[in-house]
Amino acid sequence: MREMKDSGIEWIGEIPEHWAFSRISSLYRLRSEKVSDRDYPPLSVTKSGILPQLDTVAKTDAHDDRKLVKRGDFVINSRSDRRGSCGISEYDGSVSLINTVLYPIAEMNPRYYNCFFHMNEFADEFYKWGHGIVDDLWTTRWQDMKNIVIIVPPVDEQERIAKFLDEKCTNIDSLISELKKQTETLEEYKQSVITETVTKGLNSDVEMKDSSVQWIEKIPKHWNTHPIYYYFEERKNKNSSGLENNLLSLSYGKIARRNINSNDGLLPESLNTYNIIEKDDIIIRSIDLQNDKRSLRTAIAKEHGIITSAYIAMKAAKTINPEYFHYLLYAYDIMKVFYNIGNGVRQGFNFSEFSRLIVFEPTIEEQNEMVTYLQEKCTEIDKTISEKKKQIKTIEQYKKSLIYEIVTGKKKL
Repeated sequence: MREMKDSGIEWIGEIPEHWAFSRISSLYRLRSEKVSDRDYPPLSVTKSGILPQLDTVAKTDAHDDRKLVKRGDFVINSRSDRRGSCGISEYDGSVSLINTVLYPIAEMNPRYYNCFFHMNEFADEFYKWGHGIVDDLWTTRWQDMKNIVIIVPPVDEQERIAKFLDEKCTNIDSLISELKKQTETLEEYKQSVITETVTKGLNSDVEMKDSSVQWIEKIPKHWNTHPIYYYFEERKNKNSSGLENNLLSLSYGKIARRNINSNDGLLPESLNTYNIIEKDDIIIRSIDLQNDKRSLRTAIAKEHGIITSAYIAMKAAKTINPEYFHYLLYAYDIMKVFYNIGNGVRQGFNFSEFSRLIVFEPTIEEQNEMVTYLQEKCTEIDKTISEKKKQIKTIEQYKKSLIYEIVTGKKKL
């Protein structure tokens, strides 16, 4: 059993007796050369490391106002809202000025320190050395970062640790990737079940007809087709008295309660402009179409509450099962039908525009049967998805723990 000693670093604890520790400034120096991304390809600083610039990031016109990065440099985003975004670069390139770029001045194994700097414990320590007014504007600069004390194992041990973790983490990441693929497959299966059910019904022998809408080919012959305004009217009931405080939010196809006293996210000074909604109202997020084609834009309310009036709220105008129409609009949503409203160019649409969308009306008995079937089927699928996600979370936590134990020398190879 190896002898251990107290590192004197609270977030690291004990390390092997023969390991050293030092300030980051004894291992790295600041690289501050300004370059253009026309000469040095733009890179993205992510939680997965330093990558060629991602298509999803916001682009800038400041092509000449960037920092040089050389292969082997350590790059970290200085903002607290990008916590954990860092890595040893495998590329020559350029990054935005918000990042700190460091080049090594001591003999080391970069792969070891890539693992070290990605530890949650280091991210927390890095954050502690920052300054700012609020969390979103909290920044850790080099003049503070350089004083953070880290451990320095012998280089040969760094190499053994890096090799072990490379192999081990590759296997773990492969398992996580497979579970995520299974989860995605289940999500796609759920979507297909919903779409098939709400557009074809549960009777496979029923006679079909042309749907008259371009995104659905056939529907049962006896189903009616009408614009949304035939079934729903807009609910406009402002919280003008300010007495309602059951704050609701729409997030990825679900409406959930939101802590009205929380500092998590922006809230207006007054909730008087928010819309009072009721159980079974259908909510449509009809704004910012140009920015997001991935998250779900429709959900059904499960309770009385208030929600931003920037969203469309619809209440049933005749005897229907709102849950069926919620599932139908969910199918439209995943087919991205909403983006065709207003010629697909507008940043948003209003109820008048949305309400002209054609929907299908099965008999009320069929609506009820489909809702019962889909509730049971989706609950079953969601349970399996939840189990997969729990497995992923457990494995990811194991990976973090393993890296910490190996990188800090608490577990001997």
